[in-house]
Amino acid sequence: MLNEIAGQGGNAGNGRGARVLIYSHDTFGLGHLRRALTLAHSLVESHKNLSVLILSGSPIIGSFDFRARVDFVRVPGVIKLRNGEYTALNLLIDLDETLSIRTSIIKHTAAIFDPDVFIVDKEPSGLRGEVLPTLKMLKKRGTRLVLGLRDVLDEPALLVPEWKRKKVLPALKNLYDDIWVYGLPQICEPLAELELPESVLKKVTYTGYLPRCVPTTPNPSPPPEITKNPYLLVTTGGGGDGEGLIEWVLRAYETDPMLPYPALLVLGPFMQSDKQAEFLNRASSLERVEAITFDQHMESLEDNAVGIVAMGGYNTFCEILSLDKKAIIVPRKVPRLEQFIRASRAETLGLIRMLEDDGNYDPAVMADALRQMPRQGKPSDVVVPGLLEGLVNVGRLIEPFLDRHAEKPEVERPTVLANRV
Repeated sequence: MLNEIAGQGGNAGNGRGARVLIYSHDTFGLGHLRRALTLAHSLVESHKNLSVLILSGSPIIGSFDFRARVDFVRVPGVIKLRNGEYTALNLLIDLDETLSIRTSIIKHTAAIFDPDVFIVDKEPSGLRGEVLPTLKMLKKRGTRLVLGLRDVLDEPALLVPEWKRKKVLPALKNLYDDIWVYGLPQICEPLAELELPESVLKKVTYTGYLPRCVPTTPNPSPPPEITKNPYLLVTTGGGGDGEGLIEWVLRAYETDPMLPYPALLVLGPFMQSDKQAEFLNRASSLERVEAITFDQHMESLEDNAVGIVAMGGYNTFCEILSLDKKAIIVPRKVPRLEQFIRASRAETLGLIRMLEDDGNYDPAVMADALRQMPRQGKPSDVVVPGLLEGLVNVGRLIEPFLDRHAEKPEVERPTVLANRV
């Protein structure tokens, strides 16, 4: 029955409504999933006959709020280890079997859902090539194929050999119709060092960053007690590599309990359980520090905070800009320099302050930065044209392809940001 349905295809003209499928490459942290959700919710809000389906391996995807006409298909989880290798997250089967199952689910889901647009997040061929069969199938059907990239991928010295090893160029040349960079060239031009042919460069559009807003739905979790007064929010994102940031902030408050603001620490759901327990215990002994593991309405906590201390992943950076918060960013440098590149460029523009993690976690250094935060500028003090127009531009770019059986007008790219690599 599945193959019979999958073979039909081409239902867009039968009153079914437009459809977008998003592949979210989640093997570590929350970044890709949260970006996919932001795109999905924005698209269904601006297109009333649109449905969006997200493919993800995130183990906590069901913990997030989904708007009407947005849903997800969960594939077996794969996690990236600290040494760079991958392994199945929960199943006692080897990686090849896990990838085979994922590849099959992705392809069959796409065949039946029959999207007008397929957006692949970050990895052009998916994890170990798992998206290539789906891309080839949908290409034959006339689906618009889009590669969505965050503003920074990695330093060129690592990115160039990685993409050569993964044989990415054929997919960029022969499969993808568009490449959207969710950022600005003033921060980074992520593909600049790859020596791509002109045919690929013409597909690139810088959309600007994807703005975030505070959820209007009630938070099922009661607000932490510390949020009743002005507070500083400290967030690690997913938390899998956030131990250093939490350690540094805790040392600062343990050394100087009278820093300008009390602090709420959000450890992240992927932080190791023993470190979570240690940090929760240390925070409970401090009068002006409170710690929680996770909150699905992070934007609300960020919006109510007087300032943010974070690691500087893509989503947190977008939230800092959108909510116009004074921020100290402590970027990680391994396994990628992504966060460091983003933070250093943003500091040069005057959008945030950056502290480098030297591994020593000197409490005096962090305490000094926290004492200076009230005098920091906000991101809005700096004028960067097109900074937060990502969702508007994505809406414009996708509009002509939401019914692929209709006559397709020439897509109008955002004139200022298009094709700059």
